[in-house]
Amino acid sequence: MQKIGLSADHAGYELKEELKNFLKASDYDVVDLGAFSSKSVDYPDYGKILGESVRDKKVELGIAICGSGIGMSIAANKIKGIRAALCSTEEMAKLSRNHNDANILALGARFISKENAISCLKVFLREKFEAGRHIKRVKKLG
Repeated sequence: MQKIGLSADHAGYELKEELKNFLKASDYDVVDLGAFSSKSVDYPDYGKILGESVRDKKVELGIAICGSGIGMSIAANKIKGIRAALCSTEEMAKLSRNHNDANILALGARFISKENAISCLKVFLREKFEAGRHIKRVKKLG
């Protein structure tokens, strides 16, 4: 069973809860790293917590959610070894895994529907890194 970490700020809290329910119903082991309400919090704190959890292999993959998805992806990407990809389509989620070996899916709660977020999540979890010609490029990311 794959262990998936979820983290969101206040703007992403509601979508995080929806995705958490979807993942649990799909038999994933879910680690909720907060936020735990829609009370205002600072997204860099939650992006860092998720990034460190993926880096330290406490979870296999991460899902980061804030209002735009940008702040959480920036915060997570400051952690060495993290490749957080902000995606809003299934194709972006697919390529983030296939070509970039993304280990965190970032979503913008104010810009994506629950249904589209679940579609992106399904693709992100299903796809694998293609390696090959992409290995040298991913290594250059750090």
